[in-house]
Amino acid sequence: MLLFVRERLAVLAVPKTGSTALAAALCDRADMVVRAPPRLKHVTLRRFRARLLPLVEEAGITGIETAAVIREPEDWLRSWYRYRQRPALDGKPTSTRGIGFDAFVRAYLAETRPPWADLGSQARFVAPGRDGRGVDHLFRHDDPDALIAFLESRLGGPITLPRSNRSPVMDTALSRETRAMLRTARAEDFLLYEALAAP
Repeated sequence: MLLFVRERLAVLAVPKTGSTALAAALCDRADMVVRAPPRLKHVTLRRFRARLLPLVEEAGITGIETAAVIREPEDWLRSWYRYRQRPALDGKPTSTRGIGFDAFVRAYLAETRPPWADLGSQARFVAPGRDGRGVDHLFRHDDPDALIAFLESRLGGPITLPRSNRSPVMDTALSRETRAMLRTARAEDFLLYEALAAP
């Protein structure tokens, strides 16, 4: 999570949407950079507004707007799957080593998930709290130009995003049946993503 006081902007770090690259590009300009622990780095909109924003406002900083990036839901899962294939997780409960992508997605959709498929939802991450206010500025992961144009306008000056956390290329085929199950079970994620203008 990044906070820019003068610009009155908080950039939330939705997991697997390029938040590490964004932090690398903007950390020198930000007044607050939360890199760890993951629960704070990836604070949801609701938690940000309920817990962190009041602390900021107590310091006299008001009018903070939020920005976030979301990814096409199947591609978001594909990124998680590849990320959990990395050798550092070999032998750990969250490793997807030896598990096919189709099986990973089905496990993610199951009522009881194994640790390697226990993930949240992008729609829930950016869901409004009690005030009913959603993210003020929401961008698609596959349209970085829109995000960069917004940030350059808001923060002033050019921004170059480095490539970070690149996952290995591998087979991530999904059966038609599993894809249909995913679209039905995570309809809110697809609707949120598809409501944003395509690049």
